[in-house]
Amino acid sequence: MNKKSCLNCGHSVSGEFCSHCGQKSDTARITPVSLIRNDILGSIWHVEARFFHTLKEILFRPGRTAMNYIAGKRIRYNNFISLLLVLFGFNVIGFHFYERFASAEELSSDSEIRVFFSKYSKTVLFVIIPMLGAHAYFLFKRIKLNIAEHFIIGTVSLLGILILFLLDDMVSLIGLWKPVSKIFNGIDKILFGLSILFPAITYWNAFKNLYSKAGLLWRVFILYVLMGAESLIIIAVLYKIF
Repeated sequence: MNKKSCLNCGHSVSGEFCSHCGQKSDTARITPVSLIRNDILGSIWHVEARFFHTLKEILFRPGRTAMNYIAGKRIRYNNFISLLLVLFGFNVIGFHFYERFASAEELSSDSEIRVFFSKYSKTVLFVIIPMLGAHAYFLFKRIKLNIAEHFIIGTVSLLGILILFLLDDMVSLIGLWKPVSKIFNGIDKILFGLSILFPAITYWNAFKNLYSKAGLLWRVFILYVLMGAESLIIIAVLYKIF
């Protein structure tokens, strides 16, 4: 096999990528065609394709996605923490547009949970992951994951909730149009219900082959009881302070 030097670091290269710095070995002179095809269109397609692939995997295979990431299969996914911040920003924007276009009557009829999340979303963001991770660490001890790895599963759970909340904002915006309001109000309720159930879906999808159905059910039930009790305490404290 012909060897050549990496144009970035000078090390000998025999494959598609330099083993020292990771740069592609077929780096050629930049031309107008290669600039458009590789640097501009290629970069946009690579970023968008991985972004939407990650969203799809989190929505439809959240537990397996988290376990794949923990197992080291990470190149196929966007960084979860970066994605968390992006989705959090999109949710803030989506809710802002809903508040801008909704009537006073529609805003007053919004659920307390939606209003609470809009006001204290940053607190929710930083509390859900450690709560899920800490409880799951003890409830799913047999899996032998460390606390940081359980935090990854908690992060995927929150990502799924944020995706559903973002879809819910879009549905709510469309539902402001009176002729379709009843249909989209129904979809809104379904999405909200799925967001509540999403952590259970995540852990079920992750561990369904490692526990019996009964064993998995009681662990998820205890997880929800603990999360619910702690959430009520946090909400009470926030209401008292603010």
